[in-house]
Amino acid sequence: MAEEKQQFDFQTLARVVSLAKPYKGLFVLAGVLSVSLAVLSAVTPWLVNVMVDDYIQAKDLPGLYRMSIIFGVAVLITVAFRYCFLYFTALLGQNIIKDLRVNVFNHITGLRMRYFDQTPIGKTTTRTINDIESINTIFTQGVITMLADILGIFTILGFMLFTSWELTLMCLTTLPLLLLSTYIFKERVKDAYQKVRKQITEMNVFLQERISGMQVVQIFNVENREREKFKSINRKYTQANLESILYYAVYFPVIEIIQYGTLAIMVWWGSKWFAQDTITIGVLVAFPIYINRLYRPIRMLADKLNTIQMGLVAANRVFEILDNNDSIANNGFLSDIDSNGHIEFEHVNFAYDEENYVINDLSFELKPLETLAIVGSTGSGKTTIINILNRFYEIQSGEIRLDGKSIRKYTLDELRKNISIVLQDVYLFTGTVYENITLRNTEITREQVEEAAKMIGAHDFIMDMPENYDYVISERGGNLSMGQRQLISFVRALVYDPKVLILDEATSSIDKETESIIQYAIEKLIAKRTSIIIAHRLSTIRHADNVLVMDNGRKVEMGSHEELLNKEGGKFRELYEMQFQETELVD
Repeated sequence: MAEEKQQFDFQTLARVVSLAKPYKGLFVLAGVLSVSLAVLSAVTPWLVNVMVDDYIQAKDLPGLYRMSIIFGVAVLITVAFRYCFLYFTALLGQNIIKDLRVNVFNHITGLRMRYFDQTPIGKTTTRTINDIESINTIFTQGVITMLADILGIFTILGFMLFTSWELTLMCLTTLPLLLLSTYIFKERVKDAYQKVRKQITEMNVFLQERISGMQVVQIFNVENREREKFKSINRKYTQANLESILYYAVYFPVIEIIQYGTLAIMVWWGSKWFAQDTITIGVLVAFPIYINRLYRPIRMLADKLNTIQMGLVAANRVFEILDNNDSIANNGFLSDIDSNGHIEFEHVNFAYDEENYVINDLSFELKPLETLAIVGSTGSGKTTIINILNRFYEIQSGEIRLDGKSIRKYTLDELRKNISIVLQDVYLFTGTVYENITLRNTEITREQVEEAAKMIGAHDFIMDMPENYDYVISERGGNLSMGQRQLISFVRALVYDPKVLILDEATSSIDKETESIIQYAIEKLIAKRTSIIIAHRLSTIRHADNVLVMDNGRKVEMGSHEELLNKEGGKFRELYEMQFQETELVD
């Protein structure tokens, strides 16, 4: 199992590194700089050795001046290379995660609706932001910097062995302690980091749900209970962070103790060998610098290895989304077609979970320019019909046709270009009224928007707003009434000029005073186009050419409003009378 996990980690690392292909120049440049820094880190202590033995002891001041200049130049070059190395690795990382975020978002927009039904928004947000940021650290603090550190360690060891192999071996006697401490630290911090990643995901999910549903929280007076839940989640997140901080707080002092122990061994044996003329004073001066340069990357190596491991954990989560191929197959070839809006369902069966069917053997026909109302009790399959018509979900069997051709033969763009939906729960984005109507489609002009708004009676209320069409709507349209949000969604649907218009219980949340305005807008919307109206208020569908009555995913009746209303023992009549009695009771 461990070998499989290790192999999997290497595969993931290779996949992450492959993301740098578009930036091979930056990657190679960072690699060259890492090799240069490895050499330069060992050159400066060697220069100190030479300066002490060959010039200071010889009292060669002119030569010492020359060596001081060389030493100063080496330091400046090291500083310049270090700056370039840090800058280019950061630039590489930022470019990679910029592309990766775009790829992930593009992929998410193509996933089936089932993914969004089953995956919390906070979890997807964490993957797209936090986890991708962790992948960035693989490049800025991980692979390349660790390669530079490893090269630096071996280069310094080479110079140390060349300078005095005996003293080098004595200094390496503390290496087992260093390796043991580093291994223990690495394992403990890895576990702590995994807890941190888990807790931050849970926190994001909790916050997204509670902030989005704050009205419900306050309506039912459960603020204190939710505060306690958040305190518990926050406490676990804080504890996970404190655990990792504790390991750092222990590890670095331990490494310093080992480093000072190494320095003590070097001084003890170095002094004895200097007294015996085995080594020079320059070696004694240079070796403390060597030891510092050797231990600095070693003590950071474990941290960088953990950074890579945590980056790989995050990468696996991101790749899990990218590898999710549960998207609607866009294999259609029909595009740029002027549809007439002829819709046919033929023996259609559909289940969200592949097992429990919510649409059973459904067949009906909606001719061009006709209006079909779909009614039925909650859970009867009304909304599911429009979901499968738009191919948000794929049917298990049967056929759905638009203009006599299977909807699978249309490209998704072409299919959805010809169909507009106005939902009961209108979703508006943060932005101006104009931007929410056009959805930032530059092909739609201001004149077209205003003409559409005037057509359905929304222009006056928009002009009454501060800044009119440039009025900024808050998140989800919180600064507008339900009726205003609905009217804007109608303008949005009309301005895209669909051949098929679907209204999903568009008046169910509207008060009676506003309903007359909405009804006028609906009449304008459905004029000269094929329409499907999912209705809760049966009194609003009198103008429909036909009414489809659904019950438990099956078609039980279909006909005109009058035909179904006059049908003794019919389902539609039962629903109508039940709603009429409820209305009388309310009145």
